[in-house]
Amino acid sequence: MDERDDALLPIGFIAQRSGVNASALRYYESLGLIESTRSGSGHRRYRRSTLRRVAYIVFAQRLGFQLDEIAAQLDGLPKHHAPTGEEWSRLSPVWISRVDERIRELKQLRRNLESCIGCGCLSMKVCNVFNRADCIGRKGPGPRLWLGDQLTPAGDEA
Repeated sequence: MDERDDALLPIGFIAQRSGVNASALRYYESLGLIESTRSGSGHRRYRRSTLRRVAYIVFAQRLGFQLDEIAAQLDGLPKHHAPTGEEWSRLSPVWISRVDERIRELKQLRRNLESCIGCGCLSMKVCNVFNRADCIGRKGPGPRLWLGDQLTPAGDEA
């Protein structure tokens, strides 16, 4: 890659182009997710390739990855130039697994929306049909039906 293709850009440009607030960029930098250099006047300058890292961070968060997981993923990628396709592809198995998990969750949510939004979402005081005496809560905390727990026709957990 030609060094000119990875020019240093001000934080305002990176924020505007990426759609991420400057404060978030500074936070990402404090976590080591992205790097900047300082101009003579002390202003942050980011390499153009930082836009790819920021896009990765944004989509990884939307997919449910925590910032510490994202940091571990980005650790294996170069910080001073845009990663190659091969370098990006090393992250694919982790993403595929997470995407598959989210698809399963969304399908379960859709099934619940088609029946009763209250079922399994901690409606123990309202739902006398499916969650009588909070039978769902015996499986553990959280929205048990959305997490995949099953009920028998009598309303007891399976």
